[in-house]
Amino acid sequence: MEVMIKNGGKQMSKRRSKKNDKHIVTIISFIIVLVTAILGGELFLKTDKNSQAVQTSNTVLSDKLEVNFIDVGQADSILVSNKNESMLIDAGNNENGKDVVDFVKSKGITKINYLVGTHPHADHIGGLDDVINSDLKIENVYMPKIQTNTKTFEDVLDALNNKNLKVTAPKRGDNFKIGDANCEIMTDSILDKENLNLSSITIKLQFGDNSFLFMGDAETENEKTINWPKVDVLKVGHHGSNTSSSQDFLNQVKPEYAIIMAGKDNSYGLPKQKILDRLTKTGAKIFRTDELGTITVISDGITIEVK
Repeated sequence: MEVMIKNGGKQMSKRRSKKNDKHIVTIISFIIVLVTAILGGELFLKTDKNSQAVQTSNTVLSDKLEVNFIDVGQADSILVSNKNESMLIDAGNNENGKDVVDFVKSKGITKINYLVGTHPHADHIGGLDDVINSDLKIENVYMPKIQTNTKTFEDVLDALNNKNLKVTAPKRGDNFKIGDANCEIMTDSILDKENLNLSSITIKLQFGDNSFLFMGDAETENEKTINWPKVDVLKVGHHGSNTSSSQDFLNQVKPEYAIIMAGKDNSYGLPKQKILDRLTKTGAKIFRTDELGTITVISDGITIEVK
């Protein structure tokens, strides 16, 4: 009996061992599956983070905003793009038109959702007729409600008529979107034929937590008409002329970056040292097309990179 009990104990022990082995295999298999799932999920999340959006406070931005301050000499031309939508603000002088069109196309853009002629001076609308007459599709055209009898202005009107495009004169508070970017018209144009700069269309662009302000050639008189919000990037008004960028205005907008569009060794002596000093005093980092050529600013809705 004693032997049988011992033998029976050995047999039971063997059975328990086999059961335990099965449990261990099951547990190991489960652990392998679990680890694989976790690693797989982790890899998926990493891929998702790379290909998908940057999360801001209230918005998910799937593509970065790109703003190109195109080097057109003593003139303005700015290309804004996000999520296959774009806005072109001005197109330089008459001789810059083809170069502006080529630059837009080099970015893979075939459609301009908003074409803005800030005011009827040749260094802003000179190349607009080339843009309109090109094979780029134009959806909306913004220009102030003021006319001149210059050949440059008439060429733009002819191009608009040829393409059956209507012009909208935006007013303060009007809103529109470029991809995920919200744009707002900041001031009403002051219609003074003696000073066309005062008719400049001014636009604030908000992309996630980042903001841009495009001032055209707006002057101090325009700056006094509203209270301005703080912005990250300021396109300095009137090429850095003394007629714009008052200290009071700069104290309000307090830009981190100031972009000045001017021609190298231009005859106007722009930008003026007085304006450079004001911007520096305000704490802005200054970037100039006359020194750097085309300047590209990229935003992911949180951070800004200047190239």
